[in-house]
Amino acid sequence: MSDTASIDAHPRAAEIAALLVGAIDLHCHSGPAAMPRILDHHDALMDCADAKFRALLYKDHFYLGSAHATLLEKLFPETGVKLYSGLVLNNASGGINPHAADHAIKLGAKIIWLPTLSAANHIAVQASGQAKTFPKTAQKMLDPVPLTALDGNGRVTDEVKQVLDLVAEADIILAGGHLSAHELALVFAEARARGVAKLLVNHPTYIVNCSDEDIRGLVALGAVMEHSICMFVPGRSYRFDSENLAHLIRLAGVENTILSSDLGITGGPRPVDGFRHVVGQLLDLQFSEAEIRALVGDNAARMLNLPPA
Repeated sequence: MSDTASIDAHPRAAEIAALLVGAIDLHCHSGPAAMPRILDHHDALMDCADAKFRALLYKDHFYLGSAHATLLEKLFPETGVKLYSGLVLNNASGGINPHAADHAIKLGAKIIWLPTLSAANHIAVQASGQAKTFPKTAQKMLDPVPLTALDGNGRVTDEVKQVLDLVAEADIILAGGHLSAHELALVFAEARARGVAKLLVNHPTYIVNCSDEDIRGLVALGAVMEHSICMFVPGRSYRFDSENLAHLIRLAGVENTILSSDLGITGGPRPVDGFRHVVGQLLDLQFSEAEIRALVGDNAARMLNLPPA
């Protein structure tokens, strides 16, 4: 299946469509963006509305998208899709900047991501050649200043602790971004101690490079694994087969796993089409309808404090 037409021709297309009613995408890379995108925020909203998604969360590595979400939801109330965004604590936002996090939360952010493109771990992984297909900005930007959540003694920094306190008070999601598995274990343990209830690990087996043991340890801390659909469906970001996806879901448990698109990049399907692909895979893997609904919607709803569907 490489496009919408092939999805429509899938022998279980109607079943796939039914399972996506009420779905939620927590990781949509629509534009405008410094990186080339195949659709904008309005396009992504309309795709979700057509598929009867319940909610959509925009992510950009460089800016807070909450204002876009608020305005689009107001302009297109007939879609019934709830729109959200959040802030990535990269160099463009001043790094691990409590003031930027505080402003984002006050503007309605539902998630704060720890550094991604500016993370020292991300920069090291790219330098090693392990992330050759990671998207690039359309124009050359300033070289990143590497960011870490730990001080010289390997302890969580005061700035990170302040961000954790803000996230805990707001009861929103703390996402690990592209920190290393080692950093995440320390930061998430500190986050739990400071009252953060919603911990999310982004694509744990890509850039973050979690082992099975790392995933078990993070789940034990209360973290949820967010696997990027783009890495399991045809496109430039494809990395893992469906059996690997099944292993990762069973490793953490369905209740501790969310599937989000991480799509919008060039060379890949549109986000909703990515969901269609992966739901077809889950059906082929013999996951139950209840399990699939949890993976593509119900678990994300819990993270967003939305009532049960």
